[in-house]
Amino acid sequence: MSDKKLILVVDDDTDLVEMVAMKLESKNFRVAKAYDGVEAMAKIKEERPALIILDVMMPRKDGYTLCDELKKSEEYKAIVIILLTAVTDAISSTNYTHMGGKTTLADDFIAKPIDMDKLVEIVQDSL
Repeated sequence: MSDKKLILVVDDDTDLVEMVAMKLESKNFRVAKAYDGVEAMAKIKEERPALIILDVMMPRKDGYTLCDELKKSEEYKAIVIILLTAVTDAISSTNYTHMGGKTTLADDFIAKPIDMDKLVEIVQDSL
């Protein structure tokens, strides 16, 4: 089908971005990639994705900030956002909290290390 849904994968871990992109492409999704929140916003403006897989802890602009900006924007609030978070493993060493993930406006979230099959299932259920 020609109208494949575009998914934007945003994480500062390039290996993870490639791994997620390959998995999604194998399921017939189109994938765009960004490596921090600032770059992600530029890509969103360029070609509006149907769904964003968004890491929480990134340089320049973190996932919570970007998620809230998008969800509070009339233009972008309908984009499905799935937060990726390793925070549950690092609560004592970070200023992000798991509760922060729960209170953000994201549509769903998945813990790192990512269960790829679960991620694909969430993506398919969300679109």
